[in-house]
Amino acid sequence: MSKRLDAAVVGEIFVDHILHGFTRWPTLGEEIYCDQYVREIGGGTANTACALAKLGRKTAIYGCVGSDDEAWLRARLSAFGVIGDDLVPVEGASGVTVGVSTAEDRTFFTFPGANRELPERLQSRALVEALAEARHVHFACPISWETAAALFAELHAAGCTISLDTGWHPEWLRAPEAAMLLKMVDWFFPNEKEGAWMTGLAKPVDILQQLGSGTVLKLGSKGAAMLYQGRLLTASAPTAAIVDSTGAGDAFDAGFLDGFLDGGDAAVWLRRGVQCGTLSTRAAGALAGLPSREEL
Repeated sequence: MSKRLDAAVVGEIFVDHILHGFTRWPTLGEEIYCDQYVREIGGGTANTACALAKLGRKTAIYGCVGSDDEAWLRARLSAFGVIGDDLVPVEGASGVTVGVSTAEDRTFFTFPGANRELPERLQSRALVEALAEARHVHFACPISWETAAALFAELHAAGCTISLDTGWHPEWLRAPEAAMLLKMVDWFFPNEKEGAWMTGLAKPVDILQQLGSGTVLKLGSKGAAMLYQGRLLTASAPTAAIVDSTGAGDAFDAGFLDGFLDGGDAAVWLRRGVQCGTLSTRAAGALAGLPSREEL
């Protein structure tokens, strides 16, 4: 079935304010200083869409943006080649995230803004028809069982494959409906913390066995692992001088999906995801370090 798009990415969109270069975390009430600051479009939706587009995939993004920031957000997406024609403007501010990172880890403070309108948008008939024009649809957000049951069935019927990366949403990850929903997607991308929270298990292989085939477990500096056709596949992360790990998991998703869209060996998809995620950490913010296809 011929499709207009390689990939459609759906979910929350943010204006990111990234402060990095800290050598340690402050104690409560303490002020410490960093040496670098980046303002960039962010959130898993934008990060994965931009990464896919930079890898040469024809990619469109779907979500809600605030009228205050709309022009700037559209310009940033366009600079990466992402199609943003179907973004929905909402009066007021877009979502905002302040990210604070050291070389080892990062933390986020978030204001949802226009993203509060996303659940209603996910039930739109126009959205279903737009997403059906893509070979693959990636959801970078938590989604309710009631919405997903109908939406995912229609997308599969339209010949789309589907992936999901909810990020750290503890209530969603522990909800009884989550297990049913995972059976409706082709790929699920939790990180190690999220997988452990969902299952109550610590070892990656145990997490994968409980969550089942279709789960790709991101292990940070240890790489990634997945069960595929009865085999345990692993990929180690290459050595890298990490500047900022913001968005590395989102870049991993894009690298994996880029390989999946090519077909072939699943072990290559996993390695491509790890390579893409690792290379994304070489610059501040989630987007500056994204690799091109030639670099991969």
